[in-house]
Amino acid sequence: MFKTLLRRNETYLFFIIVVFGFAVTMVNPTFLTVENMFDLIKSSSGMAILAIGFFVGLLSGGIDISFPAIAISGQYIAVNSLIALGVDNLLLAFVISCAIGIAFGAVNAFLISTFKLPTLIVTLGTMNIFHGALLEFVGTKAVNTGQLPDCFKTFGKLNILSLTRADGTQYGLSVFVLFVIGSVLLTWFILRFTLLGKGIYAIGGSYEAAKRSGFNIRKIQFFIYSYIGFLAGIMGVMHLSLIRYGNPNYIMDTELLKVIAAVVIGGSRITGGSGTIVGTLLGVVMMVILEKNLVLLGLSSYWHQFFTGLIIVAGVSITHFQAKMQRKRSLSFAE
Repeated sequence: MFKTLLRRNETYLFFIIVVFGFAVTMVNPTFLTVENMFDLIKSSSGMAILAIGFFVGLLSGGIDISFPAIAISGQYIAVNSLIALGVDNLLLAFVISCAIGIAFGAVNAFLISTFKLPTLIVTLGTMNIFHGALLEFVGTKAVNTGQLPDCFKTFGKLNILSLTRADGTQYGLSVFVLFVIGSVLLTWFILRFTLLGKGIYAIGGSYEAAKRSGFNIRKIQFFIYSYIGFLAGIMGVMHLSLIRYGNPNYIMDTELLKVIAAVVIGGSRITGGSGTIVGTLLGVVMMVILEKNLVLLGLSSYWHQFFTGLIIVAGVSITHFQAKMQRKRSLSFAE
């Protein structure tokens, strides 16, 4: 068991997080307080859900970078629909946002499965198509707090656990964590216990081998990219409720590289077929700690972009090296 743990990315990443967290705590003792942990969980929940979706796509050997455009499209269309209809219903907002996400994901799946195009190229194109269409046909006007339906504001402040500070004010664990847990459990169940999950791993391992094994590649790809869109739709509503401000240009430039870095540093192989949800979540934790605490360590916020790029390069290099060593061991064993 010990040797197995030492061969897993998650083990090393966990210790890196512990060491980095200790360093931050030395500079800022409030880092490990319950209140700060609750705040970090709330602010990173949306990123975690996007990372789970990207992880599923990467596991199948696909790189879907259209999820920021899908998330902002679902969010912006949902809030404007509620305002236009004069309806204050959070469930309807989720239905609209997730329906938009599933539809846009199905567009990606259609192009990828029908024309056998590289996922990175397809989603790079659709990301701009989705966002451009949103700005042209839905609008560019921001939705401020005063215009926002109350259901979003209530949802953003809702806690499943409330605690009291010394001055009598309250703080708590956001309900957002339930959406993260639900997304994790659903994804884990699909990947672990269903034929669909086995097909996702199989496609990532070898497209041709999966095809010869009898997996319906087209149906699996439609599920993968629709599922990514579904999770992006959930994240869109959560993000709007968190910041209580809707802007059709948000998310586009802030979440893409962070999500990719989190999934890659979590041990998912960029070529597909290998990775874990635990590693993805640890990657999210690492990225959040890095983003929130660089300034406390005396570094400019501009360093965040540098470290994000460094993490992506390091993560890809490490997984490539591990795969290379595994192939060598397999060849040695066969000989």
